[in-house]
Amino acid sequence: MPRPATADQSLAPPIAPRRRLDELAPLGVAMLGFFVVALDAQIVNVALPDIGADLGGGLSGLQWVVTGYTLTFSSLLLFAGTLSDRIGARRGYGLGMAVFVLASAACGFAPNLPVLVAARVGQGVGAALITPTSLALIREAYDDSRQRAKAVAYWALGGSVAAAAGPILGGLLTELDWRIIFFINLPVGALALALLTRVAASPRRDHPFDPVGQVTALMALVGLTYAVIEGGSSSYTDTDVLAAFLVAAAGAVGFLVSQSRGAHPMVPLELFRERPVAISLAAAFITMAGFYGVVFVQSLYFQQVRDASALQTGLLFLPMTALVAILNPTAATVALRYGSRVPIIGGQVLMVIGLLSLALAPADMSLWAVSALMVPVGVGGSFTVPPLTSLLLDAVPAARAGTASGVLNTARQVGGSMGVAATGAVIAHLSDGGGGFMDGLRVSLTALAVLVVITAVLSLLLPPGKDVSR
Repeated sequence: MPRPATADQSLAPPIAPRRRLDELAPLGVAMLGFFVVALDAQIVNVALPDIGADLGGGLSGLQWVVTGYTLTFSSLLLFAGTLSDRIGARRGYGLGMAVFVLASAACGFAPNLPVLVAARVGQGVGAALITPTSLALIREAYDDSRQRAKAVAYWALGGSVAAAAGPILGGLLTELDWRIIFFINLPVGALALALLTRVAASPRRDHPFDPVGQVTALMALVGLTYAVIEGGSSSYTDTDVLAAFLVAAAGAVGFLVSQSRGAHPMVPLELFRERPVAISLAAAFITMAGFYGVVFVQSLYFQQVRDASALQTGLLFLPMTALVAILNPTAATVALRYGSRVPIIGGQVLMVIGLLSLALAPADMSLWAVSALMVPVGVGGSFTVPPLTSLLLDAVPAARAGTASGVLNTARQVGGSMGVAATGAVIAHLSDGGGGFMDGLRVSLTALAVLVVITAVLSLLLPPGKDVSR
């Protein structure tokens, strides 16, 4: 005989919102993680003059405030992807966010430049753990490829919002105190850690570490990133730069040998034998090189050639970055309706149009007209990266999601670093050779456009993806 309803049973309906929160928690955690990681790659630049005035250190010291974060971030992403698979994405994310929050506090309280640079390295460690684990949490939470594609688009939205807000927020907060740009990470990190308690435990793979692979990967990535950045700011014939290239080459060879012959490779080379994986990595590398190359070059153009302030420069980037944030989820809708290949190739075509338009624009064109020409670059990137990410995750088994995510994000971050360093090197070389800043801008952006055209052609070889328009 059924039991009569009791007063306690009237409390049942509130369970539904809690279940809904549990379902959305992995996506919320992933978005918040990517938000703070992307924000710290953008927000610091406009604060550098105030940091230098307060802590000293000269231009080279301020460069390490930026590169200490990006160099550590890109160098440890492969290790973080493997660690995610070994200890579980949920635990790896929690560790990374805790490190990131503590390092952000250390940045804000830094009494001198060396401490600030060391804390920025700590932020890079945390960011390297957060990024692949956030994608792995999405892969674990959404088995359906359509839901996963939408989740990846919203994950990318977190980074897009940070990119849109970073320059302006950095300028506004620096007017108060540059230290606030680091303290802003604390409440965001606390919210992410609170949401993480609602995420189900992640599976683990009982797989030994690959110390040779991890050391040689670090050698290759640190050596290459250091060589390109330092070579761009000084000379590629300097002894330390040449030595860094040699270290990078030795590390790359050692990594490939260890992964092909090692008993427990960190990155199984069979991942790269899948055509979608190889093309996705190449396209992600070039896309980010183009985007960050434009951000770097146009920031110098606005401030050094057109005498705009840091805050004005941030506002000039707003049309591009805001549209990226608004249109990012549209990429998933387009991919679901027409297949992944359409937004990937269409986004790259838009990037080429934007890069060539900026390269050919007159030096005295209206600032807001130049700002409008940057829009296709940002929008093109926002249409390219989410379907590339979804395509990559669809091409690998769930057990390899953390490793594949680490490889993808390494390609993206290293691509961004190389884009900045290479465009800076071209501008410096042409300036030293008697040319002007605009000559370097035009050559570097044209070269980036050519590289994007090449990856767009390669993208024609990608599978069309699922078309659900019918």
